[in-house]
Amino acid sequence: MNELHQVVSIIALTMGVAWASGINLYAAILVLGLLGAGDYMTLPPGLEILTNPLVLVAAGFMYLVEFFADKTPGVDSSWDALHTFIRIPAAAALAAAAVGDVHPAVSLAAALVGGGLATGVHLTKAGSRILINASPEPFSNWAASLSEDVAVVAGLWAALYHPWLFLVLLIIFIALMAWLLPKIWKGVRIVFQSLVEVFRGKPRNSPPQLPPGGSTGELQGRGR
Repeated sequence: MNELHQVVSIIALTMGVAWASGINLYAAILVLGLLGAGDYMTLPPGLEILTNPLVLVAAGFMYLVEFFADKTPGVDSSWDALHTFIRIPAAAALAAAAVGDVHPAVSLAAALVGGGLATGVHLTKAGSRILINASPEPFSNWAASLSEDVAVVAGLWAALYHPWLFLVLLIIFIALMAWLLPKIWKGVRIVFQSLVEVFRGKPRNSPPQLPPGGSTGELQGRGR
């Protein structure tokens, strides 16, 4: 039974790190590093580097930068686009390191699954932010960003101290993500199409243009 719990704990930590990194990489590193440095948990050998003061300072600084960038409409989407090339590979590396000193095939499998999970999470976050930014008010953007910050801390806490619960919630989240992603990206495509039409000077559903000196009756007559 202890061996089963240990395996579940490793899987939960591995997937928890990847999931959290897909939302906010720097918050995930900072939380794990502080927990390890404060002896609240024993990190696997591959993640012990996160307790290094230099890593903690760098992660803390970048978290502060992301905290404000992520709550500024428009800037957050640009930030997400840039971090497509940072969050996903970093999540794969952290997932591989979280499994500990095991066979290289296990580390590679963890990296592949962790990277795939982080990709889905990142795309869900980035796509939903584009839709939220279509709204002119900033409050929904702030609420979404703060919710994501809380989710990272709560998710890692569950992965570390309640691994069974975390894995059940993760399965539910993945099912929900698979259902939402097509709808989110359909909405994103509509937003971008609307923006393209606006920049081209052809807003959607624009009224028909009258000829110089013409009238509506003339226009209707020409349409017959």
